[in-house]
Amino acid sequence: MFLAIDIGNTNIAAALIENDCISVSGRLETGRLDEPAWQNGLDSLFAGQPGWPQALEGAIVSSVVPAVTDALLSLLRSQMNVEPLLVGAPGVELGIKVDIERPEEAGSDRIVNAVAGWQRYGEPLIIVDFGTATTCDVVGADGSYQGGVIAPGINLSLKALYDGSARLPEIDVAPPESGKVIGKNTVEAMRSGIYWGYVGLIEGLIARIHAEAGPAKVIATGGLAPLFSDRIPIIEATHEYLTLEGLAHIYKLNTGGADN
Repeated sequence: MFLAIDIGNTNIAAALIENDCISVSGRLETGRLDEPAWQNGLDSLFAGQPGWPQALEGAIVSSVVPAVTDALLSLLRSQMNVEPLLVGAPGVELGIKVDIERPEEAGSDRIVNAVAGWQRYGEPLIIVDFGTATTCDVVGADGSYQGGVIAPGINLSLKALYDGSARLPEIDVAPPESGKVIGKNTVEAMRSGIYWGYVGLIEGLIARIHAEAGPAKVIATGGLAPLFSDRIPIIEATHEYLTLEGLAHIYKLNTGGADN
């Protein structure tokens, strides 16, 4: 049994993986986590699992928030007696080529998604991730990571709209209740702008990527993916655990195929 953790700017996804299966998973809020906070957070997710944490044989971590990574790595080493793999660290094999100008600048979550997508499908892909940023990443016909697009995330845009406006209310992300584009009140107008605006953004980006790079299967991940994928027909599948699946593959690649 090993631990997979993806540290994002807003949320942390964590899972225990055994025999190629995610046995239990959960999310934590990303904050200024020190070792005790990490310990409490992981215990809140996994304390009910048999063998936690004594049965852990390893861990793998992907992070785009260096400020909280070191405390986690220290905890895994000192309290759980495992030497964690860190995606992007020297010597950690990814199993795919990162074909961009500065590979070290690529977000580890984007690379891990590419690994998972290629393992699932083995064909050219566009991976749309509805996270803190909204990203579209391209996997080539040879399985290489080709780069992609980074746009402000949906919740970031919504927060900027609220913070920068004196009279607009704070709302959640949801399709307009009317199902129409033209809002008949302020809340519906805001929901329409955010929701249909991002539908148009994704459709436009995918069309331009197809024109530039050729046909590719389009899949989605991220917390808000289910809210949008049904309204974007070109998205063929949504995978809640895509990043964790990619971490599991990289872990096994670097541990000689061991998965428990």
